[in-house]
This record gives sequence, structure tokens and C-alpha cells, in this order.
Amino acid sequence: MTHSDAGNYAAKHKDQSIPSKLNEAISAALVDNRLSCSRAHQLAQDLGFTPIEVGRAADLMEVHLTGCQLGLFGHGKKEKVKTTTVTDPKLEKVLQENLYKGSLDCLKAWEIASEFNLKKTDLMTACDACEIKITPCQLGAF
Repeated sequence: MTHSDAGNYAAKHKDQSIPSKLNEAISAALVDNRLSCSRAHQLAQDLGFTPIEVGRAADLMEVHLTGCQLGLFGHGKKEKVKTTTVTDPKLEKVLQENLYKGSLDCLKAWEIASEFNLKKTDLMTACDACEIKITPCQLGAF
């Protein structure tokens, strides 16, 4: 959603409801009506939901997601990511091989970061250098 859509997240999910267990857990985890990416993923794991289910519930509750673990959103004042050329041809090859319709999905980005022993934000920098867009988000934020 764009900034102009902020505060109207539920509109993406017509006629859907939130399991009470998930509603309560998200409510308890909020800080200033915000839920961090890492906390959302932890709730999904702890409660037996998928990340997309937690993200949908957050949308229905009009909760703002913050702190993307790849560094894409929710980190306060946006600073330009320092892009560099990818120094590892194997990494660039793996990134290119895992594109779907020109993008790399968030979960695959996490897996590649782990495979190459990189921080998720460092993988995002490599994606920027290769002009690779990451979408979709595991939580449905983008």
C-alpha cells in the first residue's frame, strides 16, 4: 500500500475476519499501534499461523507494520541504501536464477541470505546493485 492508503489497510481484505487468538496476540505485541516484521514472524511461528495470515490480521486491525528485516520499510527516516556492485558472481547468479516475473520474493531472499551467510539487509543491498525488486512480502505489506 502507498502512503496515501495508510490507515486503510483493511480495505485489501473484504469480508475476512481475524481469529480471536491472533487478534489478542497482535494487540498484546503492539507498540504505538505498530507491529514489527520480526515480531509478526515470531507470532506466526508461536501461534501456528502463516506470516501472510498475521499480516492480513494486522491489516484488518489497521496496524502499521514496521521494521522490515530486509530494510525495505518502517525504519524511520528513509536513508538511501548504499548500492555497490555485487562482488560475488555466484550470489548474482543465484539471485538471477530465483527471479519470478522479474522479482525475488521475500522468503526466497531470506533463504539466499542464509545460504550465503549474509545479513538480510546486505542481501537487499546486493539486490539493489543488481536492480532486483523484492516482492511479494511474506506479510503482504507489498
